[in-house]
Amino acid sequence: MITETGNPENEENKVSLDESQNNSEQNHHHDDIDYEAEIEALPEENPIESLSLDQILDELEKIVNLKDAGSHSRKFQQLRDAANLHIHDEIEEKKHQYTEEGNDEANFSYQHPKASRLSALVNIYKEKMDDFHKKQEEEHSKNLAERHDIIERLKNLYTNTEAGTNLFKAIREIKEAWSNAGQVAKSEFKNLNNNYFHHLKMFNEMLDLNKEYLEQEYSHNLEKRNHIIDRAKELLNEPLVQKALNELQYLHKLWKEEAEPVAEEFREKTWEEFKDISQKIHERKSELFANLEKDQEANLAKKTEIIEELKKLASPSQNVNHNYWQNAIKTVENLRLEFLKTGSVPKKVSNQTWTDFKQNLRAFNTAKNSFYKNLKDSQIKNLETKLALIKTAQDNMLSEDWETIVPLFKKLQEDWKHVGHVPRSQANKVWDEFREACNTFFKNFRDKNNATTDNWKDNFKNKRALLDQLKTISNEEGSIEKIEQIKNQWNAIGKVPKDKLGINTEFNKTLRDKLKLNKINEFDLNEENLTENQLTDKARKIKNQIADLEAEVVKLDNNISFFSNASRENPLLKDTYQKLDDKKEQLESLKQTLHNIITSNDN
Repeated sequence: MITETGNPENEENKVSLDESQNNSEQNHHHDDIDYEAEIEALPEENPIESLSLDQILDELEKIVNLKDAGSHSRKFQQLRDAANLHIHDEIEEKKHQYTEEGNDEANFSYQHPKASRLSALVNIYKEKMDDFHKKQEEEHSKNLAERHDIIERLKNLYTNTEAGTNLFKAIREIKEAWSNAGQVAKSEFKNLNNNYFHHLKMFNEMLDLNKEYLEQEYSHNLEKRNHIIDRAKELLNEPLVQKALNELQYLHKLWKEEAEPVAEEFREKTWEEFKDISQKIHERKSELFANLEKDQEANLAKKTEIIEELKKLASPSQNVNHNYWQNAIKTVENLRLEFLKTGSVPKKVSNQTWTDFKQNLRAFNTAKNSFYKNLKDSQIKNLETKLALIKTAQDNMLSEDWETIVPLFKKLQEDWKHVGHVPRSQANKVWDEFREACNTFFKNFRDKNNATTDNWKDNFKNKRALLDQLKTISNEEGSIEKIEQIKNQWNAIGKVPKDKLGINTEFNKTLRDKLKLNKINEFDLNEENLTENQLTDKARKIKNQIADLEAEVVKLDNNISFFSNASRENPLLKDTYQKLDDKKEQLESLKQTLHNIITSNDN
């Protein structure tokens, strides 16, 4: 908005001379105290450097979503530069960790997970800036036409004035319209402003020292001055110093633009009163700086405490294990977030505090990486030990020298328990091989042993009794527990004669019907008489399906987290949430099935 209201040229008549003198006097007063410049130099309450990367990205997104986003370009650029600095520092940290582990820096490659979001926000903002400039040009053109129209009204006021026209009211409306008119292009401003004041001068000359008009003008402006002074007095008691200083700046702007001129006897008096009040408010800046210094000292103490805690975690005083480092990693991440969230510290120690923090964070990562490097060497030795146990088990799994080999396998199993962890990529493989060898031996042992000891006919009688008991159970209270007891008793009974194997199928069918009657989501029973190895294979396949589903659930959750409005009401996420619910339902069903297989296998 055009705010210049003083006539740039010397005027010959009394009204123009008074305004010129008053403007000159006003400029003289404001040379003493430049409130605007000093207030603008005050420190920010929430400096950008105190924000975390996520907070900065959230602030950028808020600006992008504003209707007048283009008018916040300076703030956006500051936040963008801060975000780039965060990303650069974190990439450098990753590079340091990479080289600390003995890798060649030339092979380092890392894509920061937040870089794509920052790039997207910057590109969207560029498009909004283009629209903003286009609309601004249209607005400037519109405002230029409006100001030309105001100048024409002013010109007609002293060239074609109709009888009975209230000049005071008319000129007041013109001035108010000029003050409220919007901005124009800088290239148009000077000539437009000079043109306006030229015709204002001609109007004043036309008045020919109209005393009535001048007195009304003075009275009107004096009333505005008194309102400004009264508001300034109220600011003396404003508890928020920064708010008081900001409003004081606005009052000085209002004084210059709308409260000039006044009668000579009130000029110096009102200005001195306003200036004294301003000085008192201005002196309250010391409170602001004192509070800021106090907050910065508190922040320094907090950040120093975090740095000391990092030192302790990086140099533990006792022997540590995997659990220690896993817990320490979580603690360090919380400390890092707390450090970044904590506000600014005194400028003289700011750089050193940040350097100490990064160095101790790097020292922790170095110590952690060193531990896991040594742990990896230990796991390789454990793998070699377990492979030797597997070889022994496989060499003896078909032996029928029960007296010698049974104790051997028990010792192999005991030794296996005491061997430490192996590399994760090999853990399932070596365990499956060892278990298969043990299961093969003990199954052969049970088969040979049971052939001479089981009373198959008695087993058939016992199973027939359980089957008859199962058939009598109805949908009543406690029926689920009864069914489970019968199932466990059935599994504890040994084999039956080959010509009686049909009882197993009959039992499974009856059990399934009873479970359906009691609305139990039960695992399909072993109707086909699957062997133990076949059940194990089926369980392994289900485990793989569970792992795949869990990965898909994590991926969908991560995709949702990128949206600032991630509620289920968001139409963009409706299908994603439906897909996520379906995956979770499948996951729970598979876990139940796996549990039932394991339970059935154990029995």
